[in-house]
Amino acid sequence: MKRTRLWATVLSFPISFYVLPPHEMTIVPAETKPKPRVGLFATCLVDLFRPSVGFAAVKLLEDAGCLVVVPSQTCCGQPAFNSGDRTTTRDLALQVMEAFKDCDYIVAPSGSCTGMMAKHYPELFLDDPDIANLANNFAAKCHELVSFLTDVLGVTTVAATFPRNVTYHDSCSGLRELNIQSQPRKLLASVEGLTLTEMKDSDVCCGFGGTFAVKYGDLSNAIVTEKTSQVLHSGAQVLLAGDLGCLMNMAGKLARQGKDIEVRHVAEVLAGMTQDAPIAAAPSDKGQRS
Repeated sequence: MKRTRLWATVLSFPISFYVLPPHEMTIVPAETKPKPRVGLFATCLVDLFRPSVGFAAVKLLEDAGCLVVVPSQTCCGQPAFNSGDRTTTRDLALQVMEAFKDCDYIVAPSGSCTGMMAKHYPELFLDDPDIANLANNFAAKCHELVSFLTDVLGVTTVAATFPRNVTYHDSCSGLRELNIQSQPRKLLASVEGLTLTEMKDSDVCCGFGGTFAVKYGDLSNAIVTEKTSQVLHSGAQVLLAGDLGCLMNMAGKLARQGKDIEVRHVAEVLAGMTQDAPIAAAPSDKGQRS
């Protein structure tokens, strides 16, 4: 081995060391932390009406360093739960917990579905200690997408551009069950070109409420009429939220009112995936509008 004597000055002391020729060097890979295995709970509405939200969620999670899997899955059981059908809800909950049993985290682009899994699954099995323990452990791993990025993974910025004036609706389940409010705004602040204009009463219900909108149509319509009024008064070009049920409800009302407000899931903007037509827009109305 050829010895090369080099000198460096550190704290005024000379230090000599060997420099190995390239053919004698052994590169030892640095120890890497395994990627968290994240199961994406896509939700029924995303699967059936807005798959682009699911793809945006996958991109955001992968960009944050996660290994994303999408197991075969079904409804979280919330409609049955809200209708009082505990038997069906328990059956669905068991299927979901089995499907995601190998995941470190379960993440959904919906505060509503996440709230169901994280807050209500444990109470379904209070009379069965064995399953109750499983449900509690499962619930602890469930997170809403944006809050998971910020609160668990520590994401502070995203690489997205959206030169529009937007306003944000705080969905009831995400806000009241999961304390999600500052998290989406924190990431939206990092989107290049985006301006956030807060509407009045952004934290007031839009009138959807799942089966509530079906059972109490007139009341639901009155609530969403007030909500869209606040959206319009904000002067924003785009309405964002984190729950597709709320977004479809508000987008439908705005469309019936003939208002040209673009409606999107916040994940689509954060992921830079706004090429699809806005929610409730005509199929030919693709991508960002001018």
